[in-house]
Amino acid sequence: MRIILAQPRGFCAGVVRAIEIVERALDKYGAPVYVRHEIVHNRRVVETLERRGARFVEELDQVPPGAITVFSAHGVAQQVERAAEARGLPVLDATCPLVSKVHSEGRRYVSQGRVVILIGHAGHPEVEGTLGQIPGEVHLVASAADVARLALPRETPLAYVTQTTLSVDDTRATIEALQNRFPDLIGPDTRDICYATQNRQSAVRELAQQVDVLLVVGAANSSNSNRLREIGAEQGIPCYLIPDATMLDPAWVAGIEAVGITAGASAPESLVQEVIAALEKLAPVAVSTLPGIVEDVQFKLPAALMDAPAGAAE
Repeated sequence: MRIILAQPRGFCAGVVRAIEIVERALDKYGAPVYVRHEIVHNRRVVETLERRGARFVEELDQVPPGAITVFSAHGVAQQVERAAEARGLPVLDATCPLVSKVHSEGRRYVSQGRVVILIGHAGHPEVEGTLGQIPGEVHLVASAADVARLALPRETPLAYVTQTTLSVDDTRATIEALQNRFPDLIGPDTRDICYATQNRQSAVRELAQQVDVLLVVGAANSSNSNRLREIGAEQGIPCYLIPDATMLDPAWVAGIEAVGITAGASAPESLVQEVIAALEKLAPVAVSTLPGIVEDVQFKLPAALMDAPAGAAE
């Protein structure tokens, strides 16, 4: 059996930064450190940090007075920031800088007198945070059909921003629908989209042309992981999203010559290696990696943690 790995796959710079913030906080301040929401959407990452003393909560009222508090990579609404400040909680913000950039763009568009259209998925933590960061009129759409239902006059000055786990390809039809309906529309340059989302999706499209079945390692609640699985399926091959090697069904690869593997942006490489090990138990394997973009993006840590020892993200 040939195993071909996508390049790039797995952790992006925003995820690496978020995990390192929790690890350095534990090293500097000691356990427990409280994290609002899963730091990233991956149970292995969460459980590893829990063993070190991280405590994950959904709401700030679950955080004891004075406890070190970390906001997840997805970002939070301004009301959450204000609530933390009102309680005097010492906060470390692990919001991905690319998500923070979307927040800034949205506020800038509002300051220009524009109504903001957020392209994203209702209920996703990043979307909830972005909606709560833009102090003006914001409408959430997920598709061209949603654009058609917008109750806005044609001449309305609009601007759009997008959820970072959506790529240029994901949002193209929705943006075109906005452009066709509203002549006074502006939006960010395509260079401003999340590089990691686009890179991983492009790699999956290429990988799917060379394999008989595709395995996507990632969590069921990971937006970008689900999209990778959808892209694989769109290429006409069987494609499965699995959280780890224990969920691999041998029937999926029985008699298969080439298996492709990728991983969502919040999935550690250790999970990929465990899937490879599970496949090795089924048949002799030869592992190769597709040529692709080698990401060297790094994001700065909060100043309060620069003197703390580096963590050991998987």
